[in-house]
Amino acid sequence: MNVRRLIPATAAAAATALGLATLSACSTESAAANTDKFDVVASFYPMAFLAERIGGSHVHVASLTQPGQEPHDLEISAKQRVQLEQSDAVLYLKNLQPSVDDAVSQSGVRTKVDAASLTTLEKHGNEVGGHSAAHDSGENTELSGLDPHIWLDPVRYAQVATGVGKAFEKADPKHAADYRKNTAALVKKLDRLNTQFADGLRNTGSKVFITTHAAFGYLAERYGLTEEAINGLDPESEPSAARVRDLERMAKADGVSTVFYETLVSDKTAKTVAKDADLKTDVLDPIEGITSKSRGTDYFSVQEANLKALQTALGTK
Repeated sequence: MNVRRLIPATAAAAATALGLATLSACSTESAAANTDKFDVVASFYPMAFLAERIGGSHVHVASLTQPGQEPHDLEISAKQRVQLEQSDAVLYLKNLQPSVDDAVSQSGVRTKVDAASLTTLEKHGNEVGGHSAAHDSGENTELSGLDPHIWLDPVRYAQVATGVGKAFEKADPKHAADYRKNTAALVKKLDRLNTQFADGLRNTGSKVFITTHAAFGYLAERYGLTEEAINGLDPESEPSAARVRDLERMAKADGVSTVFYETLVSDKTAKTVAKDADLKTDVLDPIEGITSKSRGTDYFSVQEANLKALQTALGTK
């Protein structure tokens, strides 16, 4: 965009002193702000994906979280704070990345879009879904706060997309018609993905799946499944011995065949639990970032890979 706000002197000085290189966008382009487009800073991949799909050729999108970086661990640098100040909009998910929340609250960005405010969030513990059997202990249902992983539910993600589209229209009215058109196309594609999941998971031998990270609660609830997570909402947390024993008992009782792990976090815990319970392991990707290890090149292709993995593990009929 042509109009720019002044960068606070302290932030600019800090960035200069550090001499940090220009960041990479979620694509391979430069993430430098102050371009001739509508500059959007996104907190991590699912937000950047929305911005790119909705903004199209009118936006320049920069992601604060680099490919392969675990989003929960992100610490905002002085360079990135300057980048926020130079942007036209920031798209983030409150309560997922505390350092981002802090930086956004202190920034003077005119358009701040919190994805969490565009849909509904729920409290999820290690167990999410319709499963409530006698062999599960009370520890499994302990609530761990609001679950931020809304993008893994295509319906909630579509709600967020609609809100983002409206925010872009208001902030950059010159291209409002294109934003509206792109948003409608994205929502339609998310609706089709929802139908794929609903149809693909309707008839399965089991409705219970085990993951290392409690990221799939919304997806489980949407399609009548139960997610049993080894760890809670924090992918780096360590499970208790009692939790591991509960999972082993549950796996036998409910015909669970597979322990799922993800690409951005170590698979050590998943493989240990799987070995002890004589189960297989496979990838179920929370799509927090796209890397060479991802089973797809974007949100949709990875979600389709997730669907196939669930169908195999649950025994699609």
